Amino acid sequence: MSRFFVALLPPQYIQDYTNQIKQYFAEQYASCGAQKSPPHITLQPPFEWADGNLSVLEAALKEFASEQQPVPVTLSGFDAFAPRVIYINVVKSQALLTLQANLMVHLASHLGIVDQVSQSRPFAPHMTVAFRDLTKQNFRVAWPEFQQRQLNFEFTAENLTLLLHDGKRWQVKSEFSFST
Repeated sequence: MSRFFVALLPPQYIQDYTNQIKQYFAEQYASCGAQKSPPHITLQPPFEWADGNLSVLEAALKEFASEQQPVPVTLSGFDAFAPRVIYINVVKSQALLTLQANLMVHLASHLGIVDQVSQSRPFAPHMTVAFRDLTKQNFRVAWPEFQQRQLNFEFTAENLTLLLHDGKRWQVKSEFSFST
């Protein structure tokens, strides 16, 4: 069994910018957890899947992605899940909310993949820059610094990304293009 999750990855220049912020949190606030994955917007939280059935998982994701239109994404400022997580805010658009909801239904109905936590709370799209390893004390220092910081990016997400945990960090396993 391996651990996977499904996400949208921003273009490389946004990943580079986000990785610089993650590095800043690692150096200034000893929060390194966010560096264990590429910058992303989680659509399907981590789940276990049999390695021998990887082709089934990838086929289901390919089928789903081929039926989706590219999704405009807006990143605007910073927000937090106090008192531990700081993230780049992803504007909740109807297109993004619909994509995520449809993906959850597709994975549940075709593969039996269900995330109980996601079922019980609304989708909050975000890109984490300081993870749960940020201490409460460091959060109290870092949050005022980032609370008012300006950040604005727009991009169009054109594919789904399947990420695989290699035992230490999350790696891109495969990408599935949306319909164009």
